[in-house]
Amino acid sequence: MTPEIFQAHVKELKYGKKLPGAVYLHKSTFHKEAAELGRWISLKLEVLGQNVPWTVIKLQTRGFGVSLLNYPDFYEEAYPALHSSLSLDFERERYKHNKFSGINPPILHRKETMVAPDDPYYEEFCNITREGEEAGLYDNAKIIGFRQTWESLIHERGYELVDGRLFRSSSVVQTEQKIERHRTALSRDALSSPMKTLAKQGYLEGEFSLFDYGCGRGDDLCELEAHGLSASGWDPNWRPDGEKVSADLVNIGYVINVIEDLEERVDALLGAWRLTKKLLVVSAMIAGEEHIKKFKRYKDGVITSRNTFQKYYTQSELQHFIEHIVEEEPIAVAPGIFYIFKDKDEEQLYLANKQRRVSHHWKQLTQKPVKVPRSEILFVEHGQLLEQFWVSCLDYGRLPAVDEFSQYEQVKALVGSPKKAFRILCERYEIDDFEKAENDRREDLLIYFALQQFCKRKPYRHMPEKLKRDIKAFFGDYKNSQAQAQSLLFSLGEMNAIEQACQLAHEQLPASILNEGHSLVIHSRFVNDLPPALRLYIGCATMLYGDVSDVNLIKVHIRSGKLTLMKYEGFDHKPIPLLQQRIKINLRKQEIDFFDYAAGLYSPQPLYWKSKLIDESFADYSKQKSFDKKLLSLDLPDMDGYGLDYDTFTEVMKHGYNLEVKGYRFYKVNKDCEDLY
Repeated sequence: MTPEIFQAHVKELKYGKKLPGAVYLHKSTFHKEAAELGRWISLKLEVLGQNVPWTVIKLQTRGFGVSLLNYPDFYEEAYPALHSSLSLDFERERYKHNKFSGINPPILHRKETMVAPDDPYYEEFCNITREGEEAGLYDNAKIIGFRQTWESLIHERGYELVDGRLFRSSSVVQTEQKIERHRTALSRDALSSPMKTLAKQGYLEGEFSLFDYGCGRGDDLCELEAHGLSASGWDPNWRPDGEKVSADLVNIGYVINVIEDLEERVDALLGAWRLTKKLLVVSAMIAGEEHIKKFKRYKDGVITSRNTFQKYYTQSELQHFIEHIVEEEPIAVAPGIFYIFKDKDEEQLYLANKQRRVSHHWKQLTQKPVKVPRSEILFVEHGQLLEQFWVSCLDYGRLPAVDEFSQYEQVKALVGSPKKAFRILCERYEIDDFEKAENDRREDLLIYFALQQFCKRKPYRHMPEKLKRDIKAFFGDYKNSQAQAQSLLFSLGEMNAIEQACQLAHEQLPASILNEGHSLVIHSRFVNDLPPALRLYIGCATMLYGDVSDVNLIKVHIRSGKLTLMKYEGFDHKPIPLLQQRIKINLRKQEIDFFDYAAGLYSPQPLYWKSKLIDESFADYSKQKSFDKKLLSLDLPDMDGYGLDYDTFTEVMKHGYNLEVKGYRFYKVNKDCEDLY
């Protein structure tokens, strides 16, 4: 094998952790993806007489050599240590052994990149990496390569490593088994994940009071108080004398998962709910069975290696637990984090604002002391004012006018002019954030004006002042805005433009189905994430039909100028929902056809492989994904296209496989419904 052929094999690898100069792959994935190269390397090892254990291969991308790395605990440890390596230089026919012993060996990160997605541990590896990213542990990749610096960084960030998973130090509570429960909480310089979601949604801007139920040592409270917010908390260990008070927002963060007694766990959740006026935030640890089975079972949870109790939930299990206890439907915000609204008006505002492209940025104030350069004294002394001005700039996608920012004159008096303040902020923050906000706002306006042309546009003189300012900032003048809107509207008649937009959407969206040259199918939740042309395409349909948020799926027909809206019975809680209503909108003829399947005029069409159209933000995603995987393994006949009608499907399952579907699981028909899986 020549160096050129070797490099060609390396470039063809689909998977691998790719770093400058090398690609890392687990042994199992490497032999599947590069069988020919693997056989050649095995022969070279036989010739050299080197039969060594290894788990990960490092392939050079600029040379002609490999390193065989031995991580014997690759699957057992979250960050396995390197025990030994064998480096092979094929060009010079040389090899070199290295052994790594002692207390500070090199360790491995981002294991999910080294295995194929079908590896049974792939999702667990992804969760481990995501935890580290959220904790900010990967911000400086140069310092995390060895065990001691990695563990030191974890402690500095206010976390502890328990059986390979990251826990906030204040959340690690001991069980009742005669073990010390009161561990000293380490300092932390970032809001907890639940609090970050509140900041992102704009709930931490001073309008609402907040109570932290189970606040630990009060890291979040210190940060909120530094921002001048009304916040208090209680904790059985660290703040037992704290008063439990009602508040608009109540957070019970990673508390229920450390309570081993179910009744006490329920009481804690209900106690937090009773204190809630508007919104309760509940969070708990999420983990899969592959991680849970490492521990000793105890009650409905596990005992960790530190003799602490942990109740790991799945996303849907946590949702159902909350709903059962508080008798309200929780809203999934992130993995392991749910919102439950007591104020239903506030719930509607939250759901409506989710569709807006507005980002609320949180600037951490309670950080470790640092020496502040003279150039930053201005921001240190007036950071809150300047930050509020920056947030306003992001909201508008431009500099706010005098009547659009209440502290406009204070900013002007402080630095001379809003433009100068904006330049200072651009040096402080990521200019990419503003450029994205600017582009998003421009797209939103462009779609608005195009839709006005689709029906009846309004004269410029009748527009509010805010809209006039937007036109000037993003388009220069009204005439130019209308020309660009018209151009976008006319582009919908070009088949190639729609096809390209569908392909782009399929690449960018978290879930969709693209039928090449024919159609794109998406869930209505993703409409605002589409490219402008498709947002306008669907917007035109709403001018004829109305709001599309009440439908489940939207099919964009690439060539016919049509749009299909589909409503399914049981879409949110059934693995195979049935089509209830189909609405076909012909944009060219401006005609709408309704097909009502619920009335019995048409046979209800089942929706198979629903997991292709949803993502982790849907409560049943993990169950649906598992269901579809098991269904695929059955290799049912005639499942191409729309698949079998539901009656035929149940008959084939019953008589061909002796199975029936209940919920998201398969059961034997003739064995008293014994669970098959």
